Amino acid sequence: MGNHHYDPNMTREHTVSNWTAVRRDAGFEGPALALLSVMMVILVAVIVCGNALVIVAFKMDKSLRKQSNYFLLNLAISDFLVGAFCIPVYMPYVLTGKWMLGKGLCKLWLVVDYLLCTASVFNIVLISYDRYLSVTKAVSYRAKQGMAHFAVVKIAVVWILAFLLYGPAILFWEQLTGKSRVPDDECFAEFYYTWHFLLSASAVEFFSPFLSVAFFNISIYLNIRQRRLGSKKESCSPKCQDAANLYGEKTRMSVRICWNSMTLKKKSPAGGEKRSESDGLSMRCVQRSRLRQDKKIAKSLAIIVCVFAVCWAPYTLLMIVRAACRGDCVSHHWYEVTFWLLWLNSAINPFLYPLCHSSFRRAFFKILCPRQRSSIPLTAYSSSTHR
Repeated sequence: MGNHHYDPNMTREHTVSNWTAVRRDAGFEGPALALLSVMMVILVAVIVCGNALVIVAFKMDKSLRKQSNYFLLNLAISDFLVGAFCIPVYMPYVLTGKWMLGKGLCKLWLVVDYLLCTASVFNIVLISYDRYLSVTKAVSYRAKQGMAHFAVVKIAVVWILAFLLYGPAILFWEQLTGKSRVPDDECFAEFYYTWHFLLSASAVEFFSPFLSVAFFNISIYLNIRQRRLGSKKESCSPKCQDAANLYGEKTRMSVRICWNSMTLKKKSPAGGEKRSESDGLSMRCVQRSRLRQDKKIAKSLAIIVCVFAVCWAPYTLLMIVRAACRGDCVSHHWYEVTFWLLWLNSAINPFLYPLCHSSFRRAFFKILCPRQRSSIPLTAYSSSTHR
């Protein structure tokens, strides 16, 4: 690519030396240094404050403590640590072009950074799988919503797998090869240019999760489409339809209104035929409400997954290409852009929660506007359904 040609006789040390020279020239001065510093501080503040708000909301609002929301909490914790540790430690390195914190902290930073980013990806898969179960196996899913220990086990598996993917390689690659190829004033993984390792790891970290999430999304879409076509063949009373339309913030209330209207009909001296008809009508109303709920689940999942793909795909592809050509065919600045795009995902996620989940939106409102809580109708807070 360009004026760079790969020499098969070129040693790995020479390649790393060239990359080091690029890093040392990557320091910024004057206005550029000030502007980048401000932007990084703003990004850290958004990540830390946004994800801290999610964590505090989960702690304060007991209605959020459902099995599905534990996975969102887990994602918020990993994103919070990205802003609280990974970015602040990396900032002096990217601004000056030199690592001045020693090899010990370098290893720690690499392990934590790879761990958190990989855990975020696996969390997205776990959230997608949870949404998939809530739509396709609604009855058994709702029966397990109060069993938090199942969520804790799944979360523990996510962190263990995330560590095993890169952690041992970061810690022990130098011992296996018998030599470190990382200069003292640099900080990157020993497998930085080992393209076959990166390709294998990327298959586990990005490609497999992306295909899994795509499968869950498509399955949810097909399930909703089938149910929607089925619901069009059945009719519902005007009262029931009006109740179902209130689903947005008052799903539980809408079903209750629908049920009450059917109960009134049962009390009238009509025979068993009318009672049977009203029961069927009530069930159709509940089914319509659940269909609306599942549509919202599908939309929220689609948004989260799209953001994940946009933030992760460029870095993953560029990382593999860069490793294959030993860094000669990819500008380091492009690598930095895709690298920061990963961390930008941690800043976006907290804004997706209130956008896609009304339960989080209400909890955020309680925290940020405590004086106005009393002015909100009680029904706005009552919802036992999964968001």
